Amino acid sequence: MKYKISVTVLVMLIIMTSSCKENSKTMPEENNCNDTIVPTAEQIDYLGITDVNHLSAASKRALKWPTDLGNEWFIEFSDLKPLKGDLAYEEGVVRRDPSAMIKHDGKYYVWYSKSVGPSQGFGGDIEKDKVFPWDRCDIWYATSEDGWTWKEEGLAVARGEKGSYDDRSVFTVEIMENDGMYYLCYQTVKSPYNVRVKNQIGLAWSTSPNGPWTKSEEPILSPADNGIWKGTEQNRFLVEKKGDFDSHKVHDPCIIPYKGKFYLYYKGEQMGEAITFGGRQIRHGVAVADNPKGPYVKSEYNPISNSGHEICVWPYNGGIASLITTDGPEKNTIQWAEDGVNFEIMSVIPGVSAHAIGLNRTADVEKEPTEILRWGLSHIYNSYDYQSIMRFESRRKTTHVAKGESSK
Repeated sequence: MKYKISVTVLVMLIIMTSSCKENSKTMPEENNCNDTIVPTAEQIDYLGITDVNHLSAASKRALKWPTDLGNEWFIEFSDLKPLKGDLAYEEGVVRRDPSAMIKHDGKYYVWYSKSVGPSQGFGGDIEKDKVFPWDRCDIWYATSEDGWTWKEEGLAVARGEKGSYDDRSVFTVEIMENDGMYYLCYQTVKSPYNVRVKNQIGLAWSTSPNGPWTKSEEPILSPADNGIWKGTEQNRFLVEKKGDFDSHKVHDPCIIPYKGKFYLYYKGEQMGEAITFGGRQIRHGVAVADNPKGPYVKSEYNPISNSGHEICVWPYNGGIASLITTDGPEKNTIQWAEDGVNFEIMSVIPGVSAHAIGLNRTADVEKEPTEILRWGLSHIYNSYDYQSIMRFESRRKTTHVAKGESSK
């Protein structure tokens, strides 16, 4: 039950407001007036406010928090746990960016980026070297009966022929199953792989999770073409115009069937990317299509986040939920959008141990808001050159008690 503010408190607020302008002329350091904020008695008690006449900036922000949120969105992640079988760490091999998992014929399926050998960066011969661990990748897949022990089944989608839009690397893959068809969307790079190269998004489809896969002849999504590089030096921070939030790269695609359409969520990187008070300036966008193969049209509301890194989205309660990690002022939050576009923060969680999360799409997403995060796959940096896939788990946290203390 909501409590109403007492008459005494209301009168005090009216007096405080009327004297606000006069006080500000003589004592600006004491001017902490709250012209439009009238806290209820319940808010005063819950937030521990000492004096309604002197509300700090923090208290003002707290008074704007939604009052109908519980702790059902608040979770903690465990440490990552190693997998068994073919997905155990293998020296000299990169396996990273696991897709979501689906189940077919009693087995879990996962797809991932795979390459071999160390990375040399941009200092050498980029035509011959491997500049990143995700450079010179192909997409492979594996199966498991229990989610712990995995069998690598082989190549799913290979890099394209020389001169094609995906001839350098195909990586960071996601799976979507829809109407008896399977779709893999993924990042692509065309040679030469320099620091100003513009990543795109490709698509492949099949009637079976075991393939064979047919690739799209052209990208299904490309960066915005409205930024302008400054000069010809291979320096991605030199720009005359930064352009849209995704003017440099479109990354980490994930397609969700939603309200009769197909929503392609992706990470955007901007030309001349900045560092802000939240870290790297990374934001998410969405493009919508009537058909899984496109064409995809970017939302006029993009960007739809001001933070994040890898895309991690799932349907819940008629909307779309999103785990935002790593970069930006709203990192380490879980957000939800009733319309799949306008996201609001539902919880702020401790640091996330999992990266490039592969969700368990077999989970009952309507059981709890975060049920799909109870377990899944992640990658870990065993070293800069080599990464492997591991398992994450999470749990809801509803109370904070001392040892031996009852939570009831």
